[in-house]
Amino acid sequence: MSNSPLTPGVVADRLPPAAYTDNFSDVQPVFDRHEARVAADRCYFCHDAPCMTACPTSIDIPLFIRQIATGTPDAAAKTIFAQNILGGMCARVCPTEQLCEESCVRETAEGKPVEIGRLQRFATDTLMAKGVHPFTRAASTGKRIAVVGAGPAGLACAHRLAMKGHDVVVFERRAKPGGLNEYGIATYKTPDNFAAREVEWLLKIGGITMKTGVELGHHVTLEALQADYDAVFLGIGLAGVNALRAAGEDLAGVRNAVDFIAELRQSDKASVAVGRDVVVIGGGMTAVDAAVQSKLLGANSVTMVYRRGKDKMSASEYEQDHATQSGVRIIYGAAPVKVLGSAAVEGVEFAYTHDGPNGLEMGETFTLKADQVFKAIGQTLTAAPIAKDGAKLVKQQGKVWAGGDCAAGGEDLTVTAVAEGRDAAEAIHASLMA
Repeated sequence: MSNSPLTPGVVADRLPPAAYTDNFSDVQPVFDRHEARVAADRCYFCHDAPCMTACPTSIDIPLFIRQIATGTPDAAAKTIFAQNILGGMCARVCPTEQLCEESCVRETAEGKPVEIGRLQRFATDTLMAKGVHPFTRAASTGKRIAVVGAGPAGLACAHRLAMKGHDVVVFERRAKPGGLNEYGIATYKTPDNFAAREVEWLLKIGGITMKTGVELGHHVTLEALQADYDAVFLGIGLAGVNALRAAGEDLAGVRNAVDFIAELRQSDKASVAVGRDVVVIGGGMTAVDAAVQSKLLGANSVTMVYRRGKDKMSASEYEQDHATQSGVRIIYGAAPVKVLGSAAVEGVEFAYTHDGPNGLEMGETFTLKADQVFKAIGQTLTAAPIAKDGAKLVKQQGKVWAGGDCAAGGEDLTVTAVAEGRDAAEAIHASLMA
């Protein structure tokens, strides 16, 4: 976002050059081999492992941790990748504190779970660093499948289909594959260009042709894909962004949080402009990522405002704590009424909220000073070419399958998108081979 005379407080280069490197370095230290084996030794290797049940991709967590404990991290990685080919990214961004680690017996007994996410990262990073791909393609089936969208769902689907011997063509509207992993996740969670390196590693399976800059509804139609391919998988994510529906949201200085995060992922950090007083509206992971990174870019004050209580916030308690520890203030139970300013944003008027008999009700108002406002109140399928009234897609209809955030049941999680892409591939394979 370039500086504008209408938003004088929104500028780039707020920090010394070295600060950007420090601020956007890896947020989670990586286990070395000894630390991993010590952490693995805390696992009880439960027979009816609740952690495995809590994992959307059903990774055999006790098995891969035992493999780490016995000094075979490559075998552990293969156990992970067999269920989740994007296990490296999920180890970095999956809310393990709400899923597998929350279900850990150690968490129940001691309040400190086995560090499953960090152990998964140790195993997957160890194998990927060797440039080794753990799977080989089956004999060619002669079938061709189109995958639309190179995000987590599309990549997982394409890999599983290629592994089974099908030829896959992936159509991605952006310049790079990766979807959410490449454009939508905080930089400090995936430094060193990990998303791109993971895609490159995944494509080693062979049989996958990647076509970027191709948009459904513009460069290619669903009808043409159905005619030219034996099956089609749609993993197009959510292209639209919900509006605040508050007066003034079109003022200069107000922008979508997803665009800000994407810009930060694709640019030199120092070149990204940030305000002095930043307000982020929303309560999910996108809101947290935008808020924390605004602070890391040098904003003086950053405030997140969420319309409901702390317990209703979709961002995990761990992520909320990370935000506050990074200097972000969080206000719960307030909704935007009006964005204030003449040509550019100068503040936001909010109203405190409470649950009433007719839903969320507004109360007393207050104003926050702001020269930059990020909207992070969810995304929609409305802008997609095949959406109908904003409704999500059904997961299977005729020879077309769908998965990830664009599909009914999508949960805005990388790991869930991977599971849906993988499962769709299994269903497509079964249908084509019947």
